[in-house]
Amino acid sequence: DYRFDRVLFQFSLHQRRLSPTSMQCNAHRSMPRSILQVWLLPLLLTASCGTLPASEAQSGPGGGQGGPGGDRNGPVAVQTATAETGTLNGLLTYTGTTRPAQQVALRSQVSGEVIQLSADVGDPVDRGMLLAQLDGDLQTTDLNQAQAELATRRAQTVQAAVSIADAQASVVQAQATLDQARIDAQRLRSLANEGAISLQQAEAAELAATNAQQALLSAQAQVAAQRQALASATNQIDAQQAVVAQSQRQLSYADLRSPLTGVVLSRLVDPGDFVQSGATVLELGDLCTLEVTVQVSELDIAQLSIGQAARVELDAFPGEGSLPGRIEHIAPVADGVSRLIPVQVTLPSPDVRIGSGLLARVTFAPEQRGAQIPVVVPVSALEVGEDESTVFVIEGSGEQAKAIARPVRTGARNQDRVEILSGLAADDAFVVQ
Repeated sequence: DYRFDRVLFQFSLHQRRLSPTSMQCNAHRSMPRSILQVWLLPLLLTASCGTLPASEAQSGPGGGQGGPGGDRNGPVAVQTATAETGTLNGLLTYTGTTRPAQQVALRSQVSGEVIQLSADVGDPVDRGMLLAQLDGDLQTTDLNQAQAELATRRAQTVQAAVSIADAQASVVQAQATLDQARIDAQRLRSLANEGAISLQQAEAAELAATNAQQALLSAQAQVAAQRQALASATNQIDAQQAVVAQSQRQLSYADLRSPLTGVVLSRLVDPGDFVQSGATVLELGDLCTLEVTVQVSELDIAQLSIGQAARVELDAFPGEGSLPGRIEHIAPVADGVSRLIPVQVTLPSPDVRIGSGLLARVTFAPEQRGAQIPVVVPVSALEVGEDESTVFVIEGSGEQAKAIARPVRTGARNQDRVEILSGLAADDAFVVQ
């Protein structure tokens, strides 16, 4: 949580003075007055250097810094650090493997021979791009047959419509015949009643009218039958159109197109291979966003939450820093034996070299819920007085650098570190010891 430098530093104590014993400066009273140097030796992360002017070294009343009464403000060997936010709970680090956040297996949906393969491992692909083609002769034949059957169904529909028209014409003719037969039967019955014609002739006319009525009913039934035939033919057309659409879809399956924009992760077939329906041809992935799944102990899971920040370091790229990530998912079920819980972390991939299958070290800073993350410093940097605690902050740089005592308000502490709640901000340089 902090960076150390070793410094031979001149203190200008504006608020309080430290005794030579507390500042551990006895070893430096023998240094010449005319020379004051500042050495910065990198201990953890960064390095810097500077010197203080000789005029900043104050002589003591005993004849200089090396005398027995040396100045309490003489040069002192100290360590410095840069204040950083952190937690006393420490960092949680787990290992996992990188994989694309979106990864698909491009499978064949029909059986056939691979006649063209236009993508190889590592090639970039765009959504909808044609990557492979299968032999589609069988699907073409099925499509032609389905289209021919559809044409037959449509012809039957036309024929049914013509038959309906003929039946309707027969109905009209039968109705006219019936009307005439009824008129003739009534007229002949009147004549038979008057004795002008025989009764047999009247009965024959009435029988003709009855036959005409039966003919009308038959013609009407024929119209209804033809209408049912037309409806059946129409339904068959709809069904056959679905068969044609299915055949066209099957033929389109011979063309394998990318469902996403990304890169080819692996190729499992070569041109000329025969693949069965459902066989994987290519594996594709979007490497713009990666995910790492780590197995977190049940003892640490309470310190994590969805959306929490994480840092990811890759062993494949040592010395190139870490990548920012965030917790995307936390599994609700732990392994019954190991008591480990899968936690999924997503991170952007700014480098095309970062791919799938790399060893990743994921570090979580335990979340500070409901409060701002405090600054954490070593206990040795804190000077505890009767009324207040003090940290010596470095102000200025180079020859103008000074160590100024600054009161601070402290929080929780452990054996090595203490939280600073106020008085010291992140990135402030301070004296460790």
